[in-house]
Amino acid sequence: MFTLPNLITLLRFPLALVFLQDNVYCRAIAVLLAMLSDGLDGYIARRYGKISRMGTLIDPLADKVFVLFTLGILLSENRLSPWEAATMFCRDFSLLIFGVYLFFKGTLPQYQFRAIWCGKLMTALQFMVLMGLIFEIKFPFLIYFLFIIIGSSALVELYLERSKLKIEN
Repeated sequence: MFTLPNLITLLRFPLALVFLQDNVYCRAIAVLLAMLSDGLDGYIARRYGKISRMGTLIDPLADKVFVLFTLGILLSENRLSPWEAATMFCRDFSLLIFGVYLFFKGTLPQYQFRAIWCGKLMTALQFMVLMGLIFEIKFPFLIYFLFIIIGSSALVELYLERSKLKIEN
């Protein structure tokens, strides 16, 4: 549990609390540190063989908590609308659908979730949009539509990954 990558991941939880301060620069630094920690924890885990089951669980959880908390603050400040915030969780909705699918197929306990490219792309886009929203940049509809496209693609990627694993086993 207390490996260096996991400790770096855990830093994202208190970083979200920085958004309680209405200071643009503090918030921007929090997003930058969250982005840095998101890349650094995985790099260190892979580079030094510190990949753990706990790490694979808390890393996406830390991302979701950070994004959800910051979006909640930005929603309360009317910096984005509820539908814009909802689009930023399309990947998570796809993951839920896929999990339900696996549950009904009876294969959920055997399936090992891992990082997918759509997930990495979604997280990067979420962090960039958060940074822009901090500086009161208004994004066009196309950016939020991109969240929907990436989220839908995640469902396809998960299904194809499952099929590939099935063939290999």
